Formats: sequence, structure tokens, C-alpha cells
Amino acid sequence: MTEKICIITGANSGIGKAAAIQIAQKGVRVIMACRNQERGEAALHDVRAASGSDAVELMIVDMSLQASIRAFAKEFTARYDTLDVLIHNAAAFDIRATTRAITEDGIESIWATNHLGPVLLSDLLLDALKRSEQGRIITISSKGLVVYPFLKIDLDDPEFVKRKFSVQKAYYQSKLAQVMYTYWLADPLKNTPITVNAIRVTNVRIDVDTRYPDMPKYKRRLYALKSKAAITPEQMAETYTYLATSADVRTTTGAYFDDSTHMVSSSGYSRDPEHIAAVMTLTYSYFQPD
Repeated sequence: MTEKICIITGANSGIGKAAAIQIAQKGVRVIMACRNQERGEAALHDVRAASGSDAVELMIVDMSLQASIRAFAKEFTARYDTLDVLIHNAAAFDIRATTRAITEDGIESIWATNHLGPVLLSDLLLDALKRSEQGRIITISSKGLVVYPFLKIDLDDPEFVKRKFSVQKAYYQSKLAQVMYTYWLADPLKNTPITVNAIRVTNVRIDVDTRYPDMPKYKRRLYALKSKAAITPEQMAETYTYLATSADVRTTTGAYFDDSTHMVSSSGYSRDPEHIAAVMTLTYSYFQPD
């Protein structure tokens, strides 16, 4: 039987790391696509040990930079002919941020990392996915969007150049764009072996002291209280693993999953074909020829 291959971006911590362990335990070769070499190597050691699998490897990519994404895709396709699963887990969301951060490409970092990066990487790996018996693309959104039921993509100012920056609004805008991208991509691929689905990630427990050591104590206490009602990364990763490996969803595409047993709907705006087309036209305006 041909070995299946799964790429998970941002797999060095949290849900991505937990999913890498679970998917590797299913006998799938896992490519942990991480930005930082040192942290990636430490996570690689942990994932191999926890999964009991040596079919786990590290590749470096910065999902905020188009040159890095192109280099990653070129390296992957030089080593492997086929890709079976692509999970767009990496995301930028620093709750301490009060001002915009700009990438080396001159793009606001949340928009670049959370939305533009996944679209570009999917495009570059689409041929490899088409060679799979049944390729799967999994995008990641957020249950926090329910707090913003009327949110729209600001087509004139997606990078908060003219409007006041809010890390929460920038993050949820990018996650809304990913849901719309999921619907958009699923349509032309519906007669191919590739499925495209999104996951609505809920409140997941994080180690606030480790991730945000310089955060004021009162804020850390608030997030610690919030984490008590959260699920573990391992629990959330079960939905990643289900969509990546289960035969139950072999033909399911263009869906939005809350967990492995519940599909949910997104806002009317996000499902409107004209709005989706406008967002994707904007998206592709950012990409430069290789």
C-alpha cells in the first residue's frame, strides 16, 4: 500500500503538534511545516516519541512570506510526487499586539499568514494533490466568528492601513476569508479526487505563561480563567485527524465542521458567490509571478 503524506503547517505546538502525533499514529507520513528551525526540531523529537513513528519530518516555511512558501513547495515536490493531505493550521494571532506588523513582502502579517499564505501554498501543491487517490485540503477558521455575525472583508482596506488596527478584527477577518476560500476552491475541484473542507476551531487551552511571558499579570489571569472552560489541543486535533484520515468524509467537500460529527453554516455574506468572487479577486492581486 502506498504511504500517505500529510503536511501540517504550524505543527510545532498546540493543535498542530497534537494533530501531527495523532495522524502519524494512523500510519501517515507527516511533514511538520514550521517557521523556526530550533522549535521545529524540538517538536519533531516530541512527535516522533509520542507517536512511535519515524515517518515524521520537519520542513521549514514562513507562511507570511511568498518566497518562503514557494521555496517550500519546490522542495516538497522535488522530494515527493504526491500529497494526500494539506492542513493549513499555521496562524498569526498575538493577543498582545496593538499595532500592525508588516512582513518583508510589505503586507500586514495576519492577512499574509492566515489567508494569503494558505491560498498560495494550496495553488503550488495542487498538482501533487491531484496525483493522490483522494487528496484533502483542510482550512482552519474560528468559532470566534460567531461574535462577529456581520463581519465582512474590507476589500478597500484588508490590511488596516486607513482604519484603526485591532488584532481581533484582523484575525477574524482572515479566518472569514479562509471560510470563503474553502467554498470557492471546493467548487472547481468537485469533479476531481480533491476535497476542501474547513474546521471551526473552538476555545482551546493554551499555556499563557509560556506563550505570553511578558503579558501583564492581570491579563494572564483572565486568560487562565478562560482556559478552564476550553478543550485541550488533543481534543481539537481529533477533528483534524478525522477530516484528514476518515473514509467517512471521502466525498465530503465544501463543508464547515464544528467537530467530527457536526457540520455548521457560516454567515450569509460568506456564502454569497459575488462576495466570494470579490474576496478571491482581491486575494490573487497580492501574488507575484515566481
